[in-house]
Amino acid sequence: MKKIILSTLVLFALASCKKESQKNDEAVATTDSVSAPEPSPAVVPLKMLTLDKVSEYLNKKNDTLYVTNFFATWCGPCVKEIPHFKNKIEELKGKPVKITFISLDQKEAWNTEVPRFVAEHGIQDHTVLVDGQLMDGDFFKNNFKEWTGNAIPFTFMRRGDKTDETLGMISEEQLNEKINSLLK
Repeated sequence: MKKIILSTLVLFALASCKKESQKNDEAVATTDSVSAPEPSPAVVPLKMLTLDKVSEYLNKKNDTLYVTNFFATWCGPCVKEIPHFKNKIEELKGKPVKITFISLDQKEAWNTEVPRFVAEHGIQDHTVLVDGQLMDGDFFKNNFKEWTGNAIPFTFMRRGDKTDETLGMISEEQLNEKINSLLK
């Protein structure tokens, strides 16, 4: 059912883009001035991680604070919290903090929707792909205290032996508070 809905949305979007393109072509043809179109964000292939690599990453215990956000492009709350993480990436640049987004989108979207989405939101350098369908009970039990994979967004933070888990959308204030607490 998801595939049917997604396919319908993609077809609708493509049809809308074609109509918009025709309108733009007509508008350019009828005006005397020529303006260059705004460049779209560069779409860069994203790195795919195995579950073993994800587990290895999630369990790193050193002085770096690892903030890992599990999201999907179709998840409204996930999209709403991205600006909070982007602000922290800029604010903490050069500090021992690594913020990573793990996309749990279907494989069919890995080469199209996900790269476009992360480029549009400016998080392509911080995003990796994981096949969420391979995540099983053992994966969740071995990596998290609370998260069972039942919902996203989910944010996991680790610095040394200290961890923090947030299921659901995280506000900018909560993110700031949690990061500051783990950096002490």
